[in-house]
Amino acid sequence: MFWLVLIAIYLVTDSAAMFIDNYVTDVYFKGRQSVAQKVFTGWNYTLFSVIMAAIVWPQIIETPPLLLASITISGIIAGVSSIAYYRALEIEESTNIAIFFQAAPILYLVFGWFLLGEKFNPLQLIAFAMILAGPLLIVAASRKNSRKAKLRAIFLVLIYVFIYTIGNVLFVKVNSGVEIDFRVAMTFVFFGKGISNLALCYVIRPKWVKRFRRVARDSRGKIYITLSINGVLCLIKDAAYRLALLTAPAVAIAAAAGDSLEPIVIFMMGIVLTLINPKLGREKLDKKSVAARLVATALVVVGIAVLQI
Repeated sequence: MFWLVLIAIYLVTDSAAMFIDNYVTDVYFKGRQSVAQKVFTGWNYTLFSVIMAAIVWPQIIETPPLLLASITISGIIAGVSSIAYYRALEIEESTNIAIFFQAAPILYLVFGWFLLGEKFNPLQLIAFAMILAGPLLIVAASRKNSRKAKLRAIFLVLIYVFIYTIGNVLFVKVNSGVEIDFRVAMTFVFFGKGISNLALCYVIRPKWVKRFRRVARDSRGKIYITLSINGVLCLIKDAAYRLALLTAPAVAIAAAAGDSLEPIVIFMMGIVLTLINPKLGREKLDKKSVAARLVATALVVVGIAVLQI
């Protein structure tokens, strides 16, 4: 049951990282082009992967190049997927984004069935409906003038989840039945995420580099401290989650266990952080908003629980 411990580590670090992402987006980037922080995360992942490569070099040279290339591609896919995530954070609060993320178990189940041969239970169609009802409830409970924005946020999150799921399933697929040091695997995942972020910023969208430099200058360098803390959290949560996917009985089970608890953790953390530090929590605490998110969270949690039947 070691994978459950890994899921717990993932939940705490991922939830904390999401609130920091939201804080950075709203406070430093003022809700505009927050994807520019990929400049920092790109260097963070790349430099860390180089350090890791130096440590595990003997194991790397014993690993087939094609396998390393496949793992790197899964990292690149994950790096590209976060563009939609940052766009969504510019529109919605962390708690709502977490609820929107719950399409992930559905995608993991479908990909797990299609690529990994995992079984598909027809009863899970009911679970699909319950999970999808959560985000729709958030939209229905919102003001009419903000519903269009929330639907756009849902669409962006679905794009992120879809692409990110492909990367994670590819990671599990290439590692299944193959003996490879997990440290080597994560080194090349981080390398893939790093080079994809740097390529996006310095080659494809150089204006993101200018935007980041401007924000860093305006914040007098404070953003580096915040992003460094967030970078450590992201490294831990990435490693914990991918190791959980490899050690759990099935990919869908690991995804379901993590995602069923994530909205609860983020919901509670959001309330606590908002009460303690409103700038960090940044959640709406009026009765209608809290009630809607509470019911949506319950629907998602029950739906994901049904997925495991």
